[in-house]
Amino acid sequence: MTTQITPGRYRGLKTTSLAEKDVFSIVAFDQRGSYRRMMPEGTSYDDLVQVKVEIISALSQRASAVLTDPIYGLSPAMHMSGKSGLLFALEKSGYSGDATYRKVEFFDTWTPEKLSSVGASAAKILVYYNPQNSDLSDELDETVGKMIEKCHAVDLPVFVEPMSYSVDESISKDSAEFAEQKTEIVVETVRRLSQIGTDVLKMEFPVDQNHNDNEADWVDACQQITDATTVPWVLLSAGVDFETFDRQLVAACKGGASGFLAGRAIWKECAPMSTEDRAEFLAGTATDRLNRLIEIAETTATPWTDYYSTQASTEDWFENYM
Repeated sequence: MTTQITPGRYRGLKTTSLAEKDVFSIVAFDQRGSYRRMMPEGTSYDDLVQVKVEIISALSQRASAVLTDPIYGLSPAMHMSGKSGLLFALEKSGYSGDATYRKVEFFDTWTPEKLSSVGASAAKILVYYNPQNSDLSDELDETVGKMIEKCHAVDLPVFVEPMSYSVDESISKDSAEFAEQKTEIVVETVRRLSQIGTDVLKMEFPVDQNHNDNEADWVDACQQITDATTVPWVLLSAGVDFETFDRQLVAACKGGASGFLAGRAIWKECAPMSTEDRAEFLAGTATDRLNRLIEIAETTATPWTDYYSTQASTEDWFENYM
């Protein structure tokens, strides 16, 4: 049975997904702090904006949507293809608190109303999340849930992106010990965050491939996500190389994912290039990568419409809408 959502949110998801297939093939370039670090020291604001313009305008020709940020993203959003949906990040970059107690922060002046006014199809919220810290998780559920309510009040669907981390200073996220816990952490995160009003979950891969390269285990872990969620989910690339992400997306779609929302796996090498080299990379390598990911999503991903429906038309529907 599908969940009924408002026509505005339904249209937002339609606008950000592939026509007819109803699966997501979204390019992400909402990095801010990490973006500055990948560029040469002293790169100006205008140059950082221009690089985003070049990358987003090129890849939006094929992507179902593009995710960008409020700091550098206005000009890219104005130069991207009109056939592509637009997502904006709502949260501030990074987190407050210490490395084992990470809180999400929002701008006072960057509101869902402004996202809607500037033409966004949907909003995105990144939150560092580990359900092993139940007190912080409860607090984050409330904070993110309230922001989702504000987005829904202006009919914006919300993609929530939980990123796992270690709440134990002695255990690195890259360690074998954390890898043993990762699937359980990711699945419980999905169980919780799919209950707070989230429209789509943007999920990291639930297995650390550096400690487990068994693709059957990958599919099983992705299926656990699907079994735990009440909303569609897409796979993020988290900076892995393209060849790894290709394999991960195949497993994720076999396990029930509704597509991808990926960035650096597609375009990361070209950000510091010259304009000429960047254009060549985008027209060749990056486009080939994106086309391959779209092929996987189109042929194997689960349509988000398996989860959602919207209200039927009546003669007077508009009189009491919202």
